[in-house]
Amino acid sequence: MEQRALTSSEQELLDLAKAASLKAYAPYSGYKVGSALRCEDGSVFLGANIENASYSLTICAERNAIFRAVLEGHQDIREIAIYVDVDQPFPPCGACRQVMAEFNPKMKVIFANRNETIISDLGALLPGHFSLEKV
Repeated sequence: MEQRALTSSEQELLDLAKAASLKAYAPYSGYKVGSALRCEDGSVFLGANIENASYSLTICAERNAIFRAVLEGHQDIREIAIYVDVDQPFPPCGACRQVMAEFNPKMKVIFANRNETIISDLGALLPGHFSLEKV
């Protein structure tokens, strides 16, 4: 994981994630999360968390964006940016990490809050992920 200045492309993705966070539905946690992902062909898909009184029915912003991309025929996800308007670091949850690994175990992951931006690759965030490949 690293902290460095973002490239213009990375900043654009993070700005889209910030905008998506404004559309989140988070009456229970209060954490409005937005995500934006970019596929190999440059296509971009947004997601926001949508909570439910039955927490297990909640969808995270990351999975929301990934499922939208797959629905549109894109499985070649290159990078994802995640934004939460809070002060502490807020990396993706384990379920989202596993879904990300399904589509690119080397995906670039940018997660940010009000104070910092962290850049990682999924392998560092989820070593030993489940896979159809034989170990």
